[in-house]
Amino acid sequence: MATTTTTTNGGAAAANVSGRDHVVIFPFMAKGHTLPLLQFATALAAHHKTLHVTVLTTPANRAFAAGRLPPSVSLVELPFPSLPPLPAGVESTDALPCPSLYPTFLRATALLRDPFADYLASLASPPLALVSDFFLGFTRAAAADAGVRRVVFHGMSCFSMAVCKALIVNPDAAAGGVTSGGDPFRVPGMPEHVEITADEVPDALVKFGDANDPVTRFLVDDVGFSDVLSWGVLVNSFAALDEAYVAPLESFYQVPGARAWLVGPLFLAAAGDTSELEQEEEHDPDGCLAWLDDAQPGSVVYVSFGTQAHISNAQLDEIAHGLVQSGHRFLWAVRSDTWTPPAKVGPNGRVVRGWVPQRRVLAHEAVGGFVSHCGWNSAMECLTAGKPILAWPMIAEQHLNARHVANILGAGVRIDTKPGGMAAAGEVVGRADVEEKVRALMDAEGEAGRKMRARAAWAQREAKSAVGEGGASRVALRELVDELQRTYGEVVVDEGKIMYSLRLII
Repeated sequence: MATTTTTTNGGAAAANVSGRDHVVIFPFMAKGHTLPLLQFATALAAHHKTLHVTVLTTPANRAFAAGRLPPSVSLVELPFPSLPPLPAGVESTDALPCPSLYPTFLRATALLRDPFADYLASLASPPLALVSDFFLGFTRAAAADAGVRRVVFHGMSCFSMAVCKALIVNPDAAAGGVTSGGDPFRVPGMPEHVEITADEVPDALVKFGDANDPVTRFLVDDVGFSDVLSWGVLVNSFAALDEAYVAPLESFYQVPGARAWLVGPLFLAAAGDTSELEQEEEHDPDGCLAWLDDAQPGSVVYVSFGTQAHISNAQLDEIAHGLVQSGHRFLWAVRSDTWTPPAKVGPNGRVVRGWVPQRRVLAHEAVGGFVSHCGWNSAMECLTAGKPILAWPMIAEQHLNARHVANILGAGVRIDTKPGGMAAAGEVVGRADVEEKVRALMDAEGEAGRKMRARAAWAQREAKSAVGEGGASRVALRELVDELQRTYGEVVVDEGKIMYSLRLII
């Protein structure tokens, strides 16, 4: 059986394209990781029309990718490995039937190495670059064997990435924070204004010393040093928001001259080719936008907690009651298929279980604020819409995103939770706290509310400017392509020497 199946969206077959003009993009199979790389592929195709762009996917993910790419971007399917007890056809994290299968899913993705290497070997010449997710650590060595440089993508901000890396290489700092009694502590190597608390340290870093934790084992054994040995790092952010953290982040990358390329917000950068991308945003089966049309400007709070973390029915009940008690109209995207809203939700609330066109909802004048898990994609969409955020972090680096957006930027407020947040067993935030924080979010007249809205409006202006002609992100995208083409074919890393240095440091 063939190891790859190529599907071309109207472009020339990649095998017939000059390597110098070919960029391969390989997203991790989680919606929050995949979407920005599809947007990056679209931005490349829109602003660098001489490039041929190929996105690698798997059979169950092809339709999702194809519906969000322009015809000029090609798709190549790699067969997703079989690894029991992972069910057949489960090829993305949002399709996992239970969280306990996540480590198995990670191990299955590592088995894509051979099909990926076979794909690279099938090309007439090495591509200009590979852009791949950090979870797909195997891609760096396989690409290097084929003479291809790898640009790594995390789906995180410079701020959160730099903090995470600093805590990994300075475990004593994290340990000191844990014993600090909840007081903020400085993060080594970060600017002086950056302080975090122990509760904001991502759970994966807390467990990083646990050799028996399966996710830790994957990060050590399968990802390892592949990230910091990459030629550069692609960042879905923009300079005005993240420039203070670029140098700290770049300091962890070991290839001489490695840079962090801030090219976001990627969904705005991708707007040069909207012929098919707008299909996603036009789709509004529950009539959310029409419902918002009947509301007064700034009167509705939009609520969504993403697709990854499980929220208990008890917590959903408390959120519902808190929203109602706040007195504000609300539009709430709920993932659970089993939860039944309390009867008292009333006429001012709208609970939607299907697809919600989030970017258009956030941009609607009726929406005055966003209650969010503070995943980086959602945070960027909120800031680009110029709306304040009520950050309710749950998993991964979301607590750090909340610190960045609400505490440092000043564009929101927070509900304080422990690592794991609503995903943590037994933790329930009461309705009174929900009511209080929603009222604070939606108070546009008070001094705190005016400051939040001013900071969100500033972020909106800077985001749009960054991706415009001559903007920092547009320039960075052009410089990224120019630098790759200028140095095409060069050997840029003495891996043995770097690996030895890394072992001395870590």
